[in-house]
Amino acid sequence: MSGESRLDFTANWSGPESSATGNLGFNQIGLRRIGKREAEVKEKKDGAAVATIREKISNDGNELTTTTTAAGKADQITVWTRSGGAKVANDLFAGEWTQDLSKTRLRQGLVLKIEPDGSGGIRFLGDFSYTARFDGKQYDLKNSRNDTVTLELVDPHTVDAIYRRDNQVTQKDTWVISADGQQMTLSTAGSLETGQRVTEKLLFKKQ
Repeated sequence: MSGESRLDFTANWSGPESSATGNLGFNQIGLRRIGKREAEVKEKKDGAAVATIREKISNDGNELTTTTTAAGKADQITVWTRSGGAKVANDLFAGEWTQDLSKTRLRQGLVLKIEPDGSGGIRFLGDFSYTARFDGKQYDLKNSRNDTVTLELVDPHTVDAIYRRDNQVTQKDTWVISADGQQMTLSTAGSLETGQRVTEKLLFKKQ
């Protein structure tokens, strides 16, 4: 972290406390994930607690709110706004994806096309289509048995998609991009009009 002041350390989530020498006010740090969008940072000086920082990312991924708590001081709340770097998901998920028939039970020969829409969201084209942003809001579907989709960016390689029909959740998908960006795993769970529950995992490769 750089700016008017500089912090420099390397630490693992939920790992042992790490040395953070060279920083003013603390020389040890511990990180812990609380949920998909929240984390806790503990700063210590020679083993004694100095401050606890709660970090929370907004649903659209564009704001980071930090709340710093320290003994004898009022809580300090700071809001950070993303100012650089396009959403990584747009780059990783963008492209044309074809079903990898050698690794998929259902051999449907599906082709998906995902492209940035220019406003932080994506255009999805497959056997149905939509344009949506990663902000947790409902967006209309075209040529689908469902009415709307909601997208959430879990991390740069993972997206959750929730589909609704008549305001009822009918399907939940998770897209996961491989480390090299060349494979996408789509795990889906939903219900048919008959009420039958269906779960499936499909693998796609980037063209």
